[in-house]
Amino acid sequence: MLLEYKLFEPSFYTMDVPDWGTAYVHCVALGEQAKVVVDTGHHAPGTNIEFIVALLLRADKLGGFDFNSRFYADDDLMAGAADPFQLFRIMYEVVAAGGLTERGVAFMLDQCHNIEPKIPGQIRSVMNVQEATAKALLVDADALLAAQQAGDVLGANAVLMDAYNTDVRPLLADVRTELGLDPDPMAAYARSGYAEKIVADRVGGQQAGWGA
Repeated sequence: MLLEYKLFEPSFYTMDVPDWGTAYVHCVALGEQAKVVVDTGHHAPGTNIEFIVALLLRADKLGGFDFNSRFYADDDLMAGAADPFQLFRIMYEVVAAGGLTERGVAFMLDQCHNIEPKIPGQIRSVMNVQEATAKALLVDADALLAAQQAGDVLGANAVLMDAYNTDVRPLLADVRTELGLDPDPMAAYARSGYAEKIVADRVGGQQAGWGA
């Protein structure tokens, strides 16, 4: 069971699971198979999300992510659109704790695209998460640990920034090519003609709604 929390919407004060701590308490009571889902848009402004991720990983209670970027309310922007450095910091904590391999963490997108086309927005989000993950994998863990143990804040920051400032796009393009995929997913989608096809297919149709 994966339990997600939400600071607000539809309510504020009366939310049943308003924060990660409440979700964690519920999951502890439910048992080993219950874990917390971190939605990157479901926090108060300024929340240290990577710290929450690190604590949940340490307690073996991180079940998955709903990636998006919060700028107005929640779930309204592509992952990494508002704060790509935050996404990198989150993915570093995941990498450092083995979250890409043995932890079984689920990675999902949960977004509401209002301005950009939905499918390209999803593609861009996936690419942003891939880039943040690749940069996290480049962090020199030994050098970072040495700086942290020495209390060298600037040195630790430099280690992280060296990885973050690395252009990993050529590397990811090569990986896609090796997998038999197009090295440029956005260009591949544009060439596919799928966007034009689905627009044509919907001519004369009825817009989906909530049934109100």
